[in-house]
Amino acid sequence: MSDTTAAVPTPVTWPAHDPATWRNVPASSAPIDSAKVATLLAKEWERFEAQTPQSAAHHARALGPLPLGVPSSFQHWDPYPVAITSAQGAWLTDVDGRKLLDLSMGFGAMLAGHLNPTVIAAVTQALETGTLFVTPSPSATDAAERFKRRFSLGQLRFANSGTEATMYALRTARAFTNRKAIIKIEGGYHGGYDALQVSVKPDVADAGPEAAPTPVTPFEVEAGTVHVVPYNDLARLEQLFDQYGADVACVFMEPVLENIGIVVPDAGYLAGVRALCDAHGSLLVFDEVKTGLTAGAAGASQRLGVTPDLVALAKSIGGGLPLAAFGGSSEVMECLTDGRMPHFGTYNGNPLVVAAAVAIDEIATPAALGAAEKLNVDALTLMDGIIAEHELPAHTVGFGVKGAVTWSSTPVRTYRDYKRTDFGAAELSWLWGVNRGILTPPGLDEQWLVSLAHTADDMGLLVEEFRDLAEALRG
Repeated sequence: MSDTTAAVPTPVTWPAHDPATWRNVPASSAPIDSAKVATLLAKEWERFEAQTPQSAAHHARALGPLPLGVPSSFQHWDPYPVAITSAQGAWLTDVDGRKLLDLSMGFGAMLAGHLNPTVIAAVTQALETGTLFVTPSPSATDAAERFKRRFSLGQLRFANSGTEATMYALRTARAFTNRKAIIKIEGGYHGGYDALQVSVKPDVADAGPEAAPTPVTPFEVEAGTVHVVPYNDLARLEQLFDQYGADVACVFMEPVLENIGIVVPDAGYLAGVRALCDAHGSLLVFDEVKTGLTAGAAGASQRLGVTPDLVALAKSIGGGLPLAAFGGSSEVMECLTDGRMPHFGTYNGNPLVVAAAVAIDEIATPAALGAAEKLNVDALTLMDGIIAEHELPAHTVGFGVKGAVTWSSTPVRTYRDYKRTDFGAAELSWLWGVNRGILTPPGLDEQWLVSLAHTADDMGLLVEEFRDLAEALRG
Protein backbone atom coordinates (compact mmCIF):
# COMPACT_ATOMS: atom_id res chain seq x y z
CA MET A 1 0.00 0.00 0.00
CA SER A 2 1.44 3.37 -0.97
CA ASP A 3 1.97 6.02 1.69
CA THR A 4 0.61 9.45 0.74
CA THR A 5 0.83 11.07 4.17
CA ALA A 6 4.17 12.88 3.75
CA ALA A 7 4.53 16.06 5.77
CA VAL A 8 5.40 18.10 2.68
CA PRO A 9 2.52 17.93 0.15
CA THR A 10 3.59 16.52 -3.19
CA PRO A 11 1.59 17.00 -6.40
CA VAL A 12 0.01 13.80 -7.64
CA THR A 13 -0.87 13.79 -11.33
CA TRP A 14 -2.36 11.37 -13.80
CA PRO A 15 -2.52 11.40 -17.62
CA ALA A 16 -4.45 14.43 -18.86
CA HIS A 17 -8.12 13.78 -19.62
CA ASP A 18 -7.96 10.09 -18.71
CA PRO A 19 -7.17 9.84 -15.01
CA ALA A 20 -8.23 6.74 -13.13
CA THR A 21 -8.36 9.06 -10.15
CA TRP A 22 -7.38 12.69 -9.68
CA ARG A 23 -5.84 14.32 -6.63
CA ASN A 24 -3.54 17.31 -6.98
CA VAL A 25 -2.06 18.69 -3.77
CA PRO A 26 -0.34 22.12 -3.92
CA ALA A 27 3.42 22.36 -3.60
CA SER A 28 3.02 25.26 -1.15
CA SER A 29 0.21 26.99 0.69
CA ALA A 30 -0.45 29.67 3.27
CA PRO A 31 -3.14 29.77 5.97
CA ILE A 32 -6.41 31.63 5.39
CA ASP A 33 -7.33 34.40 7.83
CA SER A 34 -10.23 32.87 9.78
CA ALA A 35 -11.53 36.33 10.67
CA LYS A 36 -11.75 37.17 6.97
CA VAL A 37 -13.64 33.94 6.32
CA ALA A 38 -16.11 34.80 9.08
CA THR A 39 -16.60 38.33 7.71
CA LEU A 40 -17.14 37.10 4.17
CA LEU A 41 -19.56 34.44 5.39
CA ALA A 42 -21.67 36.99 7.24
CA LYS A 43 -21.87 39.17 4.14
CA GLU A 44 -22.71 36.22 1.90
CA TRP A 45 -25.56 35.07 4.17
CA GLU A 46 -26.98 38.59 4.06
CA ARG A 47 -26.69 38.50 0.28
CA PHE A 48 -28.37 35.09 0.17
CA GLU A 49 -31.38 36.28 2.14
CA ALA A 50 -31.69 39.44 0.03
CA GLN A 51 -31.73 37.37 -3.18
CA THR A 52 -34.18 34.68 -2.08
CA PRO A 53 -37.31 36.13 -0.40
CA GLN A 54 -39.63 33.70 -2.19
CA SER A 55 -37.55 30.72 -1.08
CA ALA A 56 -37.89 32.05 2.48
CA ALA A 57 -41.67 32.31 2.07
CA HIS A 58 -41.88 28.83 0.59
CA HIS A 59 -39.87 27.43 3.48
CA ALA A 60 -42.21 29.04 6.00
CA ARG A 61 -45.12 27.30 4.26
CA ALA A 62 -43.33 23.95 3.95
CA LEU A 63 -42.56 23.83 7.68
CA GLY A 64 -46.25 23.10 8.24
CA PRO A 65 -46.58 19.71 6.52
CA LEU A 66 -42.90 18.67 6.26
CA PRO A 67 -40.39 18.14 9.11
CA LEU A 68 -37.63 20.72 8.59
CA GLY A 69 -39.71 21.93 5.64
CA VAL A 70 -38.08 19.46 3.22
CA PRO A 71 -38.90 16.04 1.69
CA SER A 72 -35.44 14.68 2.65
CA SER A 73 -33.33 15.91 5.55
CA PHE A 74 -30.18 16.47 3.46
CA GLN A 75 -32.08 19.18 1.53
CA HIS A 76 -32.29 21.38 4.63
CA TRP A 77 -29.90 24.14 5.55
CA ASP A 78 -30.22 27.20 7.77
CA PRO A 79 -31.83 29.64 7.40
CA TYR A 80 -33.69 27.90 4.55
CA PRO A 81 -32.95 26.08 1.29
CA VAL A 82 -33.50 27.35 -2.24
CA ALA A 83 -36.80 26.12 -3.69
CA ILE A 84 -36.76 25.06 -7.36
CA THR A 85 -39.67 25.25 -9.79
CA SER A 86 -38.24 23.90 -13.05
CA ALA A 87 -35.15 22.54 -14.77
CA GLN A 88 -33.79 22.13 -18.29
CA GLY A 89 -30.48 20.66 -19.36
CA ALA A 90 -27.89 21.83 -16.83
CA TRP A 91 -29.95 24.70 -15.43
CA LEU A 92 -32.52 25.26 -12.69
CA THR A 93 -35.03 28.04 -12.04
CA ASP A 94 -35.91 28.88 -8.44
CA VAL A 95 -39.07 30.42 -6.99
CA ASP A 96 -37.41 33.85 -7.11
CA GLY A 97 -36.91 33.49 -10.88
CA ARG A 98 -33.13 33.09 -10.65
CA LYS A 99 -31.31 30.81 -13.08
CA LEU A 100 -28.89 28.45 -11.34
CA LEU A 101 -26.28 26.23 -12.93
CA ASP A 102 -26.96 22.79 -11.48
CA LEU A 103 -23.73 21.11 -10.46
CA SER A 104 -25.46 18.90 -7.94
CA MET A 105 -27.47 16.94 -10.52
CA GLY A 106 -29.04 14.67 -7.94
CA PHE A 107 -25.65 13.25 -6.86
CA GLY A 108 -25.52 11.53 -10.24
CA ALA A 109 -29.19 10.74 -10.80
CA MET A 110 -29.40 13.47 -13.44
CA LEU A 111 -26.32 12.29 -15.34
CA ALA A 112 -28.18 12.71 -18.66
CA GLY A 113 -29.25 16.26 -17.75
CA HIS A 114 -32.71 17.54 -16.92
CA LEU A 115 -35.43 16.59 -19.42
CA ASN A 116 -33.05 14.79 -21.73
CA PRO A 117 -35.01 14.26 -24.99
CA THR A 118 -34.10 10.58 -25.32
CA VAL A 119 -35.20 9.84 -21.76
CA ILE A 120 -38.38 11.88 -22.15
CA ALA A 121 -39.31 10.05 -25.36
CA ALA A 122 -38.78 6.64 -23.75
CA VAL A 123 -40.76 7.50 -20.63
CA THR A 124 -43.55 9.08 -22.67
CA GLN A 125 -43.94 5.87 -24.63
CA ALA A 126 -44.10 3.91 -21.37
CA LEU A 127 -46.81 6.26 -20.10
CA GLU A 128 -48.86 5.32 -23.15
CA THR A 129 -48.42 1.55 -22.79
CA GLY A 130 -48.54 1.04 -19.02
CA THR A 131 -46.64 2.21 -15.95
CA LEU A 132 -47.03 -0.85 -13.71
CA PHE A 133 -47.78 -4.47 -14.61
CA VAL A 134 -46.54 -6.34 -11.50
CA THR A 135 -45.56 -9.17 -13.84
CA PRO A 136 -42.43 -9.92 -15.84
CA SER A 137 -42.08 -7.80 -18.95
CA PRO A 138 -39.70 -7.67 -21.92
CA SER A 139 -38.74 -4.11 -21.00
CA ALA A 140 -37.40 -5.15 -17.58
CA THR A 141 -35.55 -8.08 -19.12
CA ASP A 142 -34.03 -5.79 -21.75
CA ALA A 143 -32.80 -3.37 -19.09
CA ALA A 144 -31.41 -6.25 -17.01
CA GLU A 145 -29.53 -7.68 -19.98
CA ARG A 146 -28.02 -4.27 -20.72
CA PHE A 147 -26.77 -3.69 -17.18
CA LYS A 148 -25.55 -7.27 -16.86
CA ARG A 149 -23.32 -6.67 -19.91
CA ARG A 150 -22.29 -3.15 -18.93
CA PHE A 151 -21.27 -3.99 -15.36
CA SER A 152 -20.08 -7.56 -16.06
CA LEU A 153 -22.55 -9.16 -13.65
CA GLY A 154 -23.72 -12.74 -13.48
CA GLN A 155 -27.25 -11.67 -12.52
CA LEU A 156 -29.00 -8.67 -11.01
CA ARG A 157 -32.29 -7.59 -9.51
CA PHE A 158 -33.97 -4.20 -9.66
CA ALA A 159 -35.06 -2.14 -6.66
CA ASN A 160 -36.30 1.42 -6.15
CA SER A 161 -33.64 3.29 -4.17
CA GLY A 162 -30.03 3.15 -3.13
CA THR A 163 -31.09 2.19 0.39
CA GLU A 164 -32.96 -0.83 -0.98
CA ALA A 165 -30.04 -1.85 -3.18
CA THR A 166 -27.50 -1.71 -0.36
CA MET A 167 -29.87 -3.41 2.09
CA TYR A 168 -30.49 -6.34 -0.25
CA ALA A 169 -26.83 -6.59 -1.21
CA LEU A 170 -25.93 -6.92 2.47
CA ARG A 171 -28.70 -9.45 3.09
CA THR A 172 -27.45 -11.47 0.12
CA ALA A 173 -23.90 -11.47 1.47
CA ARG A 174 -25.11 -12.69 4.86
CA ALA A 175 -27.28 -15.36 3.28
CA PHE A 176 -24.48 -16.62 1.02
CA THR A 177 -21.83 -16.82 3.74
CA ASN A 178 -24.21 -17.78 6.57
CA ARG A 179 -22.42 -15.14 8.66
CA LYS A 180 -23.82 -12.02 10.28
CA ALA A 181 -20.97 -9.62 11.13
CA ILE A 182 -19.77 -7.03 8.63
CA ILE A 183 -16.86 -4.64 8.26
CA LYS A 184 -17.56 -1.14 6.97
CA ILE A 185 -15.48 1.98 6.39
CA GLU A 186 -15.53 4.78 8.96
CA GLY A 187 -17.31 7.76 7.38
CA GLY A 188 -18.98 5.67 4.67
CA TYR A 189 -22.66 6.24 3.93
CA HIS A 190 -24.79 3.48 2.42
CA GLY A 191 -28.39 4.62 2.82
CA GLY A 192 -30.88 4.13 5.62
CA TYR A 193 -30.61 0.39 6.43
CA ASP A 194 -29.83 -0.09 10.14
CA ALA A 195 -26.69 -2.22 9.79
CA LEU A 196 -25.14 0.38 7.47
CA GLN A 197 -25.91 3.41 9.68
CA VAL A 198 -22.92 2.71 11.95
CA SER A 199 -20.14 5.34 12.00
CA VAL A 200 -21.45 7.29 9.02
CA LYS A 201 -20.17 10.65 10.29
CA PRO A 202 -19.45 10.02 13.96
CA ASP A 203 -18.34 12.62 16.46
CA VAL A 204 -14.60 12.05 16.78
CA ALA A 205 -14.95 12.31 20.56
CA ASP A 206 -17.13 9.19 20.50
CA ALA A 207 -15.27 7.28 17.80
CA GLY A 208 -12.21 6.00 19.65
CA PRO A 209 -8.62 5.88 18.41
CA GLU A 210 -7.93 7.03 14.87
CA ALA A 211 -6.10 3.82 13.96
CA ALA A 212 -8.74 1.54 15.51
CA PRO A 213 -12.12 3.30 15.40
CA THR A 214 -14.91 2.40 17.80
CA PRO A 215 -18.24 1.73 16.06
CA VAL A 216 -20.72 4.55 16.73
CA THR A 217 -24.36 3.51 16.39
CA PRO A 218 -27.31 5.94 16.35
CA PHE A 219 -29.63 5.24 19.27
CA GLU A 220 -32.56 4.17 17.09
CA VAL A 221 -30.59 1.62 15.08
CA GLU A 222 -30.44 -2.15 15.58
CA ALA A 223 -27.26 -2.78 13.65
CA GLY A 224 -25.99 -6.20 14.69
CA THR A 225 -22.23 -6.74 14.76
CA VAL A 226 -20.46 -4.08 12.70
CA HIS A 227 -16.71 -3.56 12.79
CA VAL A 228 -15.36 -0.21 11.56
CA VAL A 229 -12.05 0.33 9.81
CA PRO A 230 -10.35 3.42 8.35
CA TYR A 231 -10.32 3.70 4.57
CA ASN A 232 -6.90 3.11 2.98
CA ASP A 233 -5.75 1.09 6.01
CA LEU A 234 -5.01 -2.53 5.06
CA ALA A 235 -3.09 -3.20 8.27
CA ARG A 236 -6.11 -2.47 10.46
CA LEU A 237 -8.40 -4.43 8.15
CA GLU A 238 -6.09 -7.43 8.43
CA GLN A 239 -6.18 -7.16 12.23
CA LEU A 240 -9.97 -7.22 12.23
CA PHE A 241 -10.01 -10.24 9.95
CA ASP A 242 -7.50 -12.04 12.17
CA GLN A 243 -9.77 -11.40 15.19
CA TYR A 244 -13.24 -11.85 13.71
CA GLY A 245 -12.82 -13.24 10.20
CA ALA A 246 -14.78 -16.46 10.78
CA ASP A 247 -17.88 -14.37 11.55
CA VAL A 248 -17.52 -11.66 8.87
CA ALA A 249 -19.97 -11.93 5.98
CA CYS A 250 -18.48 -9.10 3.96
CA VAL A 251 -16.54 -5.90 3.71
CA PHE A 252 -19.12 -3.32 2.63
CA MET A 253 -17.62 -0.18 1.11
CA GLU A 254 -17.61 2.48 -1.56
CA PRO A 255 -14.59 1.84 -3.81
CA VAL A 256 -14.13 5.64 -3.81
CA LEU A 257 -15.56 7.45 -0.79
CA GLU A 258 -18.05 10.08 -1.93
CA ASN A 259 -19.76 10.85 1.35
CA ILE A 260 -16.86 13.01 2.57
CA GLY A 261 -15.98 14.86 -0.62
CA ILE A 262 -14.06 12.50 -2.87
CA VAL A 263 -11.47 10.24 -1.24
CA VAL A 264 -9.56 8.07 -3.70
CA PRO A 265 -7.87 4.76 -2.89
CA ASP A 266 -4.14 4.39 -2.41
CA ALA A 267 -2.38 2.33 -5.05
CA GLY A 268 -3.00 -1.35 -4.28
CA TYR A 269 -5.53 -0.69 -1.50
CA LEU A 270 -8.63 -2.14 -3.17
CA ALA A 271 -6.69 -5.14 -4.46
CA GLY A 272 -5.50 -5.71 -0.89
CA VAL A 273 -9.08 -5.60 0.42
CA ARG A 274 -10.07 -8.10 -2.25
CA ALA A 275 -7.25 -10.46 -1.23
CA LEU A 276 -8.13 -10.28 2.48
CA CYS A 277 -11.79 -11.05 1.77
CA ASP A 278 -10.75 -14.06 -0.30
CA ALA A 279 -8.36 -15.30 2.35
CA HIS A 280 -11.07 -15.27 5.03
CA GLY A 281 -14.04 -16.49 3.00
CA SER A 282 -15.84 -13.15 3.16
CA LEU A 283 -17.49 -11.31 0.30
CA LEU A 284 -16.49 -7.88 -1.02
CA VAL A 285 -19.48 -5.62 -1.63
CA PHE A 286 -19.07 -2.34 -3.51
CA ASP A 287 -21.64 0.40 -3.01
CA GLU A 288 -21.65 2.12 -6.39
CA VAL A 289 -24.82 4.11 -5.79
CA LYS A 290 -22.89 7.37 -6.14
CA THR A 291 -20.18 6.16 -8.51
CA GLY A 292 -21.83 3.85 -11.05
CA LEU A 293 -21.92 5.53 -14.45
CA THR A 294 -20.43 8.74 -13.05
CA ALA A 295 -17.17 6.79 -12.65
CA GLY A 296 -17.12 5.74 -16.29
CA ALA A 297 -19.00 3.60 -18.77
CA ALA A 298 -18.73 0.41 -16.68
CA GLY A 299 -18.54 1.76 -13.15
CA ALA A 300 -15.80 2.21 -10.58
CA SER A 301 -14.95 -1.44 -10.05
CA GLN A 302 -14.01 -2.00 -13.67
CA ARG A 303 -12.26 1.35 -13.90
CA LEU A 304 -10.14 0.59 -10.85
CA GLY A 305 -9.57 -3.05 -11.79
CA VAL A 306 -11.01 -4.77 -8.71
CA THR A 307 -14.08 -7.01 -9.02
CA PRO A 308 -16.46 -7.26 -6.05
CA ASP A 309 -18.73 -10.20 -5.31
CA LEU A 310 -21.76 -7.91 -5.14
CA VAL A 311 -22.45 -4.37 -6.28
CA ALA A 312 -25.24 -1.92 -5.42
CA LEU A 313 -26.28 0.59 -8.09
CA ALA A 314 -28.75 3.48 -8.21
CA LYS A 315 -28.91 7.19 -9.16
CA SER A 316 -27.07 7.35 -12.51
CA ILE A 317 -28.62 4.17 -13.93
CA GLY A 318 -32.18 5.54 -13.74
CA GLY A 319 -32.07 8.51 -16.10
CA GLY A 320 -33.64 10.72 -13.41
CA LEU A 321 -36.27 8.22 -12.26
CA PRO A 322 -36.10 6.19 -9.02
CA LEU A 323 -34.30 3.01 -10.03
CA ALA A 324 -31.73 0.86 -8.24
CA ALA A 325 -30.21 -2.56 -8.69
CA PHE A 326 -27.99 -5.06 -6.93
CA GLY A 327 -26.13 -7.88 -8.57
CA GLY A 328 -23.05 -10.03 -8.62
CA SER A 329 -21.73 -13.40 -9.59
CA SER A 330 -24.24 -16.07 -10.56
CA GLU A 331 -23.05 -18.18 -7.62
CA VAL A 332 -23.82 -15.47 -5.09
CA MET A 333 -27.10 -14.44 -6.75
CA GLU A 334 -28.24 -18.08 -6.51
CA CYS A 335 -29.32 -17.05 -2.99
CA LEU A 336 -32.33 -15.36 -4.57
CA THR A 337 -33.18 -18.36 -6.73
CA ASP A 338 -33.17 -20.89 -3.89
CA GLY A 339 -34.88 -18.63 -1.37
CA ARG A 340 -32.02 -18.03 1.04
CA MET A 341 -32.51 -14.30 0.42
CA PRO A 342 -36.13 -13.43 -0.41
CA HIS A 343 -36.52 -10.29 -2.51
CA PHE A 344 -39.88 -8.67 -3.24
CA GLY A 345 -41.16 -5.29 -4.38
CA THR A 346 -44.31 -4.13 -6.15
CA TYR A 347 -42.51 -1.46 -8.16
CA ASN A 348 -39.31 -3.39 -8.91
CA GLY A 349 -38.45 -3.04 -12.59
CA ASN A 350 -41.67 -1.23 -13.47
CA PRO A 351 -42.03 -0.17 -17.13
CA LEU A 352 -41.64 3.54 -16.44
CA VAL A 353 -38.24 3.35 -14.78
CA VAL A 354 -36.78 0.64 -16.99
CA ALA A 355 -37.70 2.71 -20.04
CA ALA A 356 -35.49 5.46 -18.61
CA ALA A 357 -32.82 2.86 -17.81
CA VAL A 358 -32.70 1.64 -21.41
CA ALA A 359 -32.47 5.26 -22.56
CA ILE A 360 -29.56 6.02 -20.22
CA ASP A 361 -27.79 2.87 -21.40
CA GLU A 362 -28.03 4.19 -24.96
CA ILE A 363 -26.99 7.72 -24.01
CA ALA A 364 -24.12 7.01 -21.61
CA THR A 365 -21.63 5.80 -24.20
CA PRO A 366 -17.89 5.78 -23.53
CA ALA A 367 -17.53 8.73 -25.90
CA ALA A 368 -20.25 10.80 -24.21
CA LEU A 369 -18.95 10.10 -20.73
CA GLY A 370 -15.39 10.77 -21.89
CA ALA A 371 -16.40 14.18 -23.22
CA ALA A 372 -18.06 15.08 -19.92
CA GLU A 373 -15.03 13.86 -18.01
CA LYS A 374 -12.76 16.02 -20.14
CA LEU A 375 -14.83 19.06 -19.13
CA ASN A 376 -14.36 18.03 -15.51
CA VAL A 377 -10.60 17.51 -15.84
CA ASP A 378 -10.20 20.82 -17.65
CA ALA A 379 -12.00 22.59 -14.81
CA LEU A 380 -9.94 20.77 -12.18
CA THR A 381 -6.75 21.77 -13.98
CA LEU A 382 -7.73 25.44 -14.12
CA MET A 383 -8.72 25.40 -10.46
CA ASP A 384 -5.36 23.83 -9.61
CA GLY A 385 -3.78 26.89 -11.20
CA ILE A 386 -5.90 29.23 -9.08
CA ILE A 387 -5.02 27.31 -5.92
CA ALA A 388 -1.33 27.51 -6.77
CA GLU A 389 -1.45 31.19 -7.73
CA HIS A 390 -3.09 32.18 -4.44
CA GLU A 391 -1.36 29.52 -2.33
CA LEU A 392 -4.70 28.34 -0.99
CA PRO A 393 -4.68 25.57 1.64
CA ALA A 394 -6.86 23.43 -0.61
CA HIS A 395 -6.59 20.81 -3.33
CA THR A 396 -8.71 19.33 -6.08
CA VAL A 397 -9.94 15.76 -6.21
CA GLY A 398 -11.81 14.08 -9.04
CA PHE A 399 -13.19 10.77 -10.19
CA GLY A 400 -14.95 10.34 -13.52
CA VAL A 401 -17.37 13.21 -14.05
CA LYS A 402 -17.25 14.31 -10.40
CA GLY A 403 -14.91 16.82 -8.82
CA ALA A 404 -14.35 18.66 -5.56
CA VAL A 405 -12.20 21.24 -3.87
CA THR A 406 -11.10 19.93 -0.48
CA TRP A 407 -10.01 22.62 1.96
CA SER A 408 -6.85 20.98 3.19
CA SER A 409 -3.25 21.37 2.03
CA THR A 410 -2.57 17.67 2.66
CA PRO A 411 -4.27 14.62 1.12
CA VAL A 412 -7.48 13.32 2.65
CA ARG A 413 -7.16 9.53 2.86
CA THR A 414 -9.48 8.74 5.79
CA TYR A 415 -12.50 10.06 7.68
CA ARG A 416 -10.27 11.56 10.37
CA ASP A 417 -8.33 13.46 7.69
CA TYR A 418 -11.67 14.81 6.45
CA LYS A 419 -12.58 15.96 9.96
CA ARG A 420 -9.40 18.07 9.98
CA THR A 421 -10.38 20.03 6.85
CA ASP A 422 -11.47 23.67 7.04
CA PHE A 423 -15.27 23.59 7.23
CA GLY A 424 -15.54 27.36 7.48
CA ALA A 425 -13.81 27.79 4.13
CA ALA A 426 -15.93 24.95 2.70
CA GLU A 427 -19.14 26.68 3.76
CA LEU A 428 -17.97 29.96 2.28
CA SER A 429 -16.97 28.28 -0.97
CA TRP A 430 -20.39 26.63 -1.31
CA LEU A 431 -22.38 29.77 -0.41
CA TRP A 432 -20.23 31.95 -2.67
CA GLY A 433 -21.31 29.78 -5.58
CA VAL A 434 -24.99 29.72 -4.63
CA ASN A 435 -25.06 33.52 -4.50
CA ARG A 436 -23.52 33.68 -7.97
CA GLY A 437 -25.88 31.27 -9.66
CA ILE A 438 -24.02 27.96 -9.16
CA LEU A 439 -25.71 25.28 -7.08
CA THR A 440 -23.66 22.42 -5.67
CA PRO A 441 -24.98 19.99 -3.02
CA PRO A 442 -25.83 21.57 0.34
CA GLY A 443 -23.34 19.57 2.40
CA LEU A 444 -19.81 20.81 3.02
CA ASP A 445 -18.47 17.46 1.91
CA GLU A 446 -20.07 16.78 -1.44
CA GLN A 447 -18.85 16.99 -5.01
CA TRP A 448 -19.96 18.65 -8.21
CA LEU A 449 -21.11 16.58 -11.15
CA VAL A 450 -20.63 17.29 -14.85
CA SER A 451 -23.64 15.87 -16.66
CA LEU A 452 -23.96 15.09 -20.34
CA ALA A 453 -25.79 18.43 -20.65
CA HIS A 454 -23.00 20.64 -19.30
CA THR A 455 -20.81 22.68 -21.64
CA ALA A 456 -17.34 24.18 -21.46
CA ASP A 457 -18.94 27.58 -20.91
CA ASP A 458 -20.89 26.20 -17.96
CA MET A 459 -17.75 24.86 -16.35
CA GLY A 460 -16.04 28.17 -17.05
CA LEU A 461 -18.59 29.80 -14.76
CA LEU A 462 -17.54 27.48 -11.94
CA VAL A 463 -13.87 28.25 -12.52
CA GLU A 464 -14.38 32.02 -12.61
CA GLU A 465 -16.55 31.95 -9.50
CA PHE A 466 -13.76 30.05 -7.72
CA ARG A 467 -11.20 32.59 -8.96
CA ASP A 468 -13.32 35.42 -7.50
CA LEU A 469 -13.46 33.61 -4.18
CA ALA A 470 -9.68 33.13 -4.13
CA GLU A 471 -9.14 36.82 -4.80
CA ALA A 472 -11.56 37.74 -2.02
CA LEU A 473 -9.78 35.47 0.42
CA ARG A 474 -6.39 36.95 -0.43
CA GLY A 475 -7.54 40.52 -1.07
